[in-house]
Amino acid sequence: MAEDTSSEPAGPDEPEEPEWKRKQRLARIFGDVLPETTSDERESSAESEESASDRWLKSQVPPHHGG
Repeated sequence: MAEDTSSEPAGPDEPEEPEWKRKQRLARIFGDVLPETTSDERESSAESEESASDRWLKSQVPPHHGG
């Protein structure tokens, strides 16, 4: 029979996994999912800069389309 790997709470014979250890295990499996800073904490100038692909796309707009 296969080992039970469900996320059910630990039974009476099994010690409960500490929160820090669970977080460490999840980070090792999934990586750091959440960024260190949120978008409202970052400088807005970084977002307003136009990327090279945006510049290229805008340069491809024909004059009669209001480019």
